[in-house]
Parts: sequence; C-alpha cells; structure tokens
Amino acid sequence: MLRHRRMFAVLPSVFVMILLCGKSQAIPAFSRQYGTSCSTCHVDFPKLNDFGKAFKDAGFKFPKDDESFVKVPPVLLGAPANKELFPHSIWPGSIPGVPPIGLRYNQFFQVVSANRNNFNLQDTTGNPANQQFIPRTDFQSGLFSIFTAGNFGSDIAFWVDDDFSVGGANAAGGLGDGYLKFVNIGRLLKLPTDALSLRVGQFELDLPFSQARSWNLSGWDIYDQSNVGALGQNVNNAFALSNAAQGIEISGGHHYRGYQYSVAIVNQNTGGTPGAGNNVPPVVAYTSDSNFKDLYARFAYRVNLERDPASRNEIQAAGTTGPRDHTYLSLGTLYFYGRSVQRFQGPGGSSQVLTAREPFYRLGGDFSFNYHTFNLFGQFLYGRDQNLTPLQAPGSPAHFSGGFLEADYLVYPWMMTILRWDRVNSTADYLNGIGADQNNPPPTPFFSPVSTVRNRFTPGIQFLIHANIKTSIEYQVRPKQIVYSPTTGAPITDPFRTNSAVAGLEFVY
Repeated sequence: MLRHRRMFAVLPSVFVMILLCGKSQAIPAFSRQYGTSCSTCHVDFPKLNDFGKAFKDAGFKFPKDDESFVKVPPVLLGAPANKELFPHSIWPGSIPGVPPIGLRYNQFFQVVSANRNNFNLQDTTGNPANQQFIPRTDFQSGLFSIFTAGNFGSDIAFWVDDDFSVGGANAAGGLGDGYLKFVNIGRLLKLPTDALSLRVGQFELDLPFSQARSWNLSGWDIYDQSNVGALGQNVNNAFALSNAAQGIEISGGHHYRGYQYSVAIVNQNTGGTPGAGNNVPPVVAYTSDSNFKDLYARFAYRVNLERDPASRNEIQAAGTTGPRDHTYLSLGTLYFYGRSVQRFQGPGGSSQVLTAREPFYRLGGDFSFNYHTFNLFGQFLYGRDQNLTPLQAPGSPAHFSGGFLEADYLVYPWMMTILRWDRVNSTADYLNGIGADQNNPPPTPFFSPVSTVRNRFTPGIQFLIHANIKTSIEYQVRPKQIVYSPTTGAPITDPFRTNSAVAGLEFVY
C-alpha cells in the first residue's frame, strides 16, 4: 500500500506542472527551417502523423510546394544555370540555410514492486557481492543524442544522429543512423513518381514501427529478441531486428497511402557470447561472416477509408488542432534472412577450428488501424535458427515467436493514453527463469529444448508540456519468475514479479 500511496502522491504534482505551463512553439531543426510547431509532423513526438510520414518520404521536405513554405532559404552550391552546362560543370546543390542540428535528452525515475527482494539469491559461497539485487527506486539519465537531418537539393536527403550517452553517466554511446537517401531516382528510369529510392549508410531497418524512435518509455520486446538455443543446442545468435544495419536499401511507395516496399542488403551482426549453452564441441567464438550479406525485405499496403473520395489519396489538411490522420487500415509483412557463424574447437582439444554457418530467418506480419485519434496496431514475428554442428548431424532448430498489440488514444492534442501487450515465447527466457511455472520445473538434466512464454502488460499516459517537452508514465506488469538451480533443477526462489512504475521527462531542441 505504501508504494501505491507514493505513486498517487506524485501524480497530482505532475498534473499541476502540466496545467500551469503556457503554450509554446517547438524549435527543433525542421521547426526552425519552416517556422512551424513540432505538432505539424508529430502526434506525440517522435510518433509521426500522416503529414510527418509524407515529409519523411519526400526526403525531409514538404511534399508539395516546398519552396513556398521554407522560412530560411537554403544556401545554393552553384548557380542553377550550371545544370545546362552539365557534364562540363558540377551539378548545383544546396545546404540548409541554418545548421539543422537538434538535441534530444530524457531522464527516468523507476519504482520497482516491493517483492523484488525475492530475487536476492543466497550465493553458495556466502559472498554478498555475488548476490543479485534489483534496486527499489532509481533515478536514471537515459539518452543524450545530437542529430542533424535535411536535404541537399536534387532530392538527396541526409540524416545523422549520435548518442553521447545511453543509460547513465559515462555510459557507452555511439552512432545511431547515418545515411544519404536518394529520393525518387526512379524518375531517371521514367518510373512512376516515388517508385524507387536508394539509401546508403547505417540505418534502422524499415520496421513497421520504429524501435529507435519509439514514443514509448520501453521498447517492444519482440524487436529486441535474440535467439539462444536450449542447453544442448548450438545456437547463440545475438541478432535482433532493432540492431542498426550497415548497407544499402532500395525502397518505394508511401507510408501514408497505397503500397510501400523496401529491400536491404546489410552486413551481418550476429556475434554471441562464447561458452553459453551446453555446446559440444566447445565454442571458440560466435562471429559474423564478412563474406555473406544478410537480406531484409518488407512490403505493406495501406487503404485510406475516408468517405470523401477526393481526400483518400491526399495528405490530410490541418484542422483546428493540427493535421488529422486518415481513417485507414494498413497490412504488412517482413522477412529477414542471414547466416550466423560459430567456430568450434576441433576433436580431442586440438588446435583445429571447425566452422558452422547456420542459416536463420525472421518472418513477421503487422497491421495498423486508425480512426481519427485512435490507433490500434500490432506485430507478430517468428524466428528460426538452424542448429548445425561440425562433424554431427543437424539438430532441432532453435526458434522463438511473439509480438505486441498496442492501442494509442489521443484524448487531447497534448495527452495520449497507451495500453500495450508484449508477448515472447523463447528458449532464452526459459533458461533465464522468466515466466517459469513453479508447477512445471525444468527437466533434469537440461538437455530438452523447452521454451516459455513471457507476457508484459504496459498501461501508460503521456503529456506534452510544450510541443517539444514531454512527460510519460508507464506501469509495467512483468511476468512471474522463478530461478532454478543450474545443477539440480530445484527452485531457489519463490515466485516473484519485478513490476515497475517508470516516469520519464524528455525534451528535444
């Protein structure tokens, strides 16, 4: 009860803070360039509305009459007349009139349910340093990122974001996305408008719902899921769909109506942890195959369900509260194919290294239904890794499945409620004791590829204090866990949950 009283004591203060704030216009990079609010392109940043999707599809430009909306004219890199002299002159381009640089920062506060103490395991050595513990409460800085994006003219868009810190002081950061996108190059081949574009660099795969720019405090579990085989299986593939990819991508269509597709050829990113699992022969390393490139493909089709036929294929015009999305139904599918490389020590402890290249794939389907300010969407994903071992017959494949279902409702232009259900069924969760059933303990010995289901329910609410400042609250109902002894299979904890209430404060500039 004390925990709930503390939570309810904090909530009124949050509401008062929101209500006392006046209205303002956000000034991130594109807001500066076009002299408009963040709400022009975002429902609840970074979630895009239809206009924001069209802006992104067009290469970070207004999809129609862009020149008339730009408040800060670009700097021309060469006279327009140079086009007539090409190839005896450099094709003229442009750069934004002001440096298109933005910042993003967020801060979190977490309260974990009181029964988290069930996870304080008694180490057999009696050393308290070896006991596992989940903090009761925690203040935590999250992401601090600098990003720049824009258009160089001739429909050449660019994006770079670099994370200086993730998850606390002195935490490791790194490059997020960094790419050039050549928009509508199909016009050179006399293809229909926007039928072919090319993106080169490091980028998030064209997922149905962006994990890198999610508007939730926590990511969707299935996009972060790797594949680890049960003890006795030789699978330890660290690849997850949320990983940044390096390569090239061709795409076409629009995210706000009709068809949309993408095909990407990317480097492998499958390195695992040597020694995990009951691998025979012993694992030397899990690496990626530089001689083989992975393939990702996605196709989706969106049907706009507006009553007015004239508006179905157009971007929704702004109303009194900003751009209004179409009523629509979108259906899509994705497929990823790759190979993970595992190297094993040779027979008899020899210095010889044996290599197994294990094919794997991820297959998924998704949908999104929108009616005015209500958005219901979901994702299903199935993953399968071939279980290969040198000098032995192939074993049973390691697999996982799951997805999520989420409903977002915009109560007011500045307040959005969220209800999520995440579900993952994987062997890795079973090995970690997540979702384990006390009436169905693991087999002894641990040689059976058993999986378990992990469910997470997450209600939440988000408020825009200003168009560029947001506070969010989530309560994460996590699955029941039991930790078993790795030697006897006997439970060494009572059933427990690590439910948590998380509050976040974020701004972009």
